[in-house]
Amino acid sequence: MTSWKRRIPFRVDIVGVIEILGSALYSRPESAVRELIQNAHDAIVRRRRTDLGYQGRIDIEQDRVEHTLCFQDDGIGLSAEEAETYLSTLGIGITGMMRGRGAASPAVVSKGTDDNLIGMFGVGLFSAFMLADRVVVESRKAEDSEGVRWEAGPGSEIELSNITRERPGTTVTLFLKSEHSRLAEQPDFLEAIIKEYADFLQIPIHLNSSSARANQRHSEWFDPTPDCEALELELETHFGETPLDVIPIRREQPTAVAGALYVTPQRTPGFAGESVVTATVRRMVISRKIQGLLPEWAPFLRGVLEVNGCTPTLSREDLVRDDVFRQVRAMLESLLYEHLERLALEDRARLESILTWHRYTLAGAALTERRLRDLLRRTYRIPTSQGLLTFDQIIPRSEADPLFEAEAKYVLWYNTDRRQEGWVNTLFGGHSVPCVHALRSFEESLLAAMTADMTSEGDTVDLRLASPGSPGFAMAILGMTDLEDVSADWQDFLGADAKILSASFREDRPVMAFLNERSELLKTLVDLKQAEAIPSGFQRMIDAHLGNGPVGRNEVILNRDHRLVARALSQRTSAPLASTLRLLVSQALASAGASPTRAAIRQQAEDLDWIADALWGRQP
Repeated sequence: MTSWKRRIPFRVDIVGVIEILGSALYSRPESAVRELIQNAHDAIVRRRRTDLGYQGRIDIEQDRVEHTLCFQDDGIGLSAEEAETYLSTLGIGITGMMRGRGAASPAVVSKGTDDNLIGMFGVGLFSAFMLADRVVVESRKAEDSEGVRWEAGPGSEIELSNITRERPGTTVTLFLKSEHSRLAEQPDFLEAIIKEYADFLQIPIHLNSSSARANQRHSEWFDPTPDCEALELELETHFGETPLDVIPIRREQPTAVAGALYVTPQRTPGFAGESVVTATVRRMVISRKIQGLLPEWAPFLRGVLEVNGCTPTLSREDLVRDDVFRQVRAMLESLLYEHLERLALEDRARLESILTWHRYTLAGAALTERRLRDLLRRTYRIPTSQGLLTFDQIIPRSEADPLFEAEAKYVLWYNTDRRQEGWVNTLFGGHSVPCVHALRSFEESLLAAMTADMTSEGDTVDLRLASPGSPGFAMAILGMTDLEDVSADWQDFLGADAKILSASFREDRPVMAFLNERSELLKTLVDLKQAEAIPSGFQRMIDAHLGNGPVGRNEVILNRDHRLVARALSQRTSAPLASTLRLLVSQALASAGASPTRAAIRQQAEDLDWIADALWGRQP
């Protein structure tokens, strides 16, 4: 076999590349409008640098007869050489070179960089082929005696020619494809696109020779010292909802960020939602739904942010997730914490209104965010047997009784069952120690995290369920002594779905019942499963959830000091008083909120029959 080797140049199918730009780079054809406005903007900014009295404007004209869309600016214009170099080569753009991207010619580099320029990649003009079969560019620089005409159609060749042009500037005319003819026919449709992308540009944009601007002149959130009331009103007008709170944003280091955020009144279900903001780079809208800039714990935030240090993606529909993006994110999170912590000191009522509205989102997020937990310790009010209290208010009232506790400095009692809320309040009514009602699973986890934080700081806090099975509860809260399990015979007789204990306590209470939430949930689910009312996928999720730990049982305490209970326990389980005691146990469980099983309901009916027979003198 004869060996061979040769060098060949890269071959580029220009028509194919343009088709790729149109079909894959941009998600919406209207993006071409943004790109052409951006090019006109940069031409005006460049002319302003050399002509201090010049202002500039952008005009966009629709022609429904010719099916054309025309973009015109009175900016710096292009020479014939620049048109040939920069309009005819993908990836090379004047603005990108002036901002330091690519290998610029000495003439270009000598003009320096300008932070007000938007362009970067040198592909904006080619996006026009998403909309048009043919594109014509006519331009003239102020110092040139004639202009240049650049024309490209469906092929790979470009036609350049000289023209007579009275005024400096550039005109880009799109000969629209039939499917995009509405851009030439519907002013409202085009104006909406202009507002979506370029509403915040300071350069005026006029549509169809109108004297009125198509884009907004000024936005309060870009003002270095915004008026708070005006800022709130403008946010309300722009986003169509009344902010619960407004957070002006302005930082220069380590990278510049400006704008405003606000707390939306719309609740976000769950904790998986992600906050979204409108992000602009040099006032051009990149996206109105940028994700990742704000912390995950704040999905209730909306707003507009000018992030000039961030780099847009090639499609200019998102931001590159680079080191600058991460710096901005960290800075914004710090600013948000500072704002909320300042409210905690200076405007507690406003902060509490935010916490009331978005309490579940914040409480759930605080499980993994220590700084947020520290804030909620002072501000998040939790229902207790003594009313709504913050964690920092609960702790001083929960000092452990040294008669019962040898190690813990604080004992924090809590209840997780809404059905027992009133009953638990009664039990704690005569105590200075409160019981916290953590009625949602994340609130129980939040209490655990906060107590762990305190323990790590040196104060031992023991979190205990308000249940006789918890150490110290029976004696310290219920005033019980000699708590013990009943015999196996009585346990079997009085109830298989509850743990039966006995103790000495107040003589006016024969029985006390305490529910275990997981046990009650399991009973309900077992009934549904037997009735084949649970989808298999949901059943697998339930099994996984309940399989993570012991289910536990409801607890019933019999009062040995009560006359009826003492007499019943002294007899056999076949005696009539035993059935009476079993009815008292069922009643106590029902009063506490337990859901009786079908077997328990049948057992109650049998006990009533047995008691009736015994009272009437008939033996079984």
